[in-house]
Amino acid sequence: MTRTLGRLAHWLHPGIGVKRWLALVLFSLALFVLGLFVLVGQGLVRAVYNLVAPSALFAVGVGMGLVVLGIGGVLFGVHRVSRSIVRAIAASAEGRIGEMLVEKRLLSQGPRIVAIGGGTGLSTLLRGLKHLTANITAVVTVMDDGGSSGRLRHELNILPPGDIRNCLIALAEDESQISQLFNHRFQGGTLQGHSLGNLVLAGLQEMKGSFDRAIEEMSRLLNTRGQVLPATLEDTQLIAELQDGRIIRGESEIPKACGQIRKIWLSRANVPAYPKVLDEIRRADLIILGPGSLFTSVIPNLLVAGIREAIERAPAQKFYIMNLMTQPGETDNFTASDHLRALGDYLDLRVLDVVVLNTQPVPKELLAQYAQEGSVPVVDDLHEPNEWGIRIVRAELLDIVPLPRWPSITQAPTVKHNSKELARVIAANAPEVFSSWVQRLWRGGEG
Repeated sequence: MTRTLGRLAHWLHPGIGVKRWLALVLFSLALFVLGLFVLVGQGLVRAVYNLVAPSALFAVGVGMGLVVLGIGGVLFGVHRVSRSIVRAIAASAEGRIGEMLVEKRLLSQGPRIVAIGGGTGLSTLLRGLKHLTANITAVVTVMDDGGSSGRLRHELNILPPGDIRNCLIALAEDESQISQLFNHRFQGGTLQGHSLGNLVLAGLQEMKGSFDRAIEEMSRLLNTRGQVLPATLEDTQLIAELQDGRIIRGESEIPKACGQIRKIWLSRANVPAYPKVLDEIRRADLIILGPGSLFTSVIPNLLVAGIREAIERAPAQKFYIMNLMTQPGETDNFTASDHLRALGDYLDLRVLDVVVLNTQPVPKELLAQYAQEGSVPVVDDLHEPNEWGIRIVRAELLDIVPLPRWPSITQAPTVKHNSKELARVIAANAPEVFSSWVQRLWRGGEG
């Protein structure tokens, strides 16, 4: 009782801008009740009023006026109270309270989507999906051993945080405020090359005692729409055998070997999946593979024990998002059908329902840039019907990134999927998954 009274007393503290509007609400309620008494003739108020009122019509007019003033005062007072609270808690949300409440409620009822992959491709997909539903699970590969992630992996004995960080930022409620901060990379000293987000995840693991709890805590900090899960919590490496017989160890070393990949596997047998991943796959309404590096982002998830089987058994619809460009050292000169056949070595392709391909041409200046790196657009050679019974969906999905005015190493243009258009295509081609209210929500954002 004492604690409750203490909490109520906080609302009366000077300077928070709430008391006056609460008083207005109470006064307006009193006017509303008085007006009702006058209108319906209840109680002493009407009896006394009749002795002095010039006419019954005048009494009705006063009663209606009191009711209208009461309702107006209550609405205005509640609006100002909520505005004061929002200003104190989240000033950036002021003016969007109603919109945010509707969006939050609708998105929380959206379909359950599991997106599987890694790298920038997965985070690009998530940026679009979070506007369709808040029930998103991103399953991320944790085999990265290069860059900041690789250094933290070796120095602190933690799973690589880089792809996890990118996906958490992509799912953040307000990505614009947090992206630049968490993606900042230190330019000197012992922290040179490390991103701030990676260090935060490393620190959270030390505080919370495990990598999965660190991810959960960072999700709360970023207020993410959905969750990000590592494919496994076990420390393992990716190994590839090339067509020339070479064995390459390490995710970051495979593309550098510049050879055609014959097969890939994990350094440990029967690496167990993170149990939550299998649960979410079983409960999913839609499972999406890609976009992302075929051999080092998408397929590694399928090598974790139980994930491939869970996907194949799941009743969910299943999409594969084809990459826009070939990747040097992984998919040199691969066509769309080559991508599918490579994926088919690790997953029964007959369980796929849809493959999504881009039809929008890449600007010539970007083609020249990618050609210097040995990368070209993925050639669309798929047809219907095909041997796997997969439906082929084609759409203009390219996000045109303008060339920088002064080209530099840190400001190189890239080819990527348009997050919004990709999500729209997915929703339009999974009508059984996306209910009418979600599609209305998406169309409502066009204005």
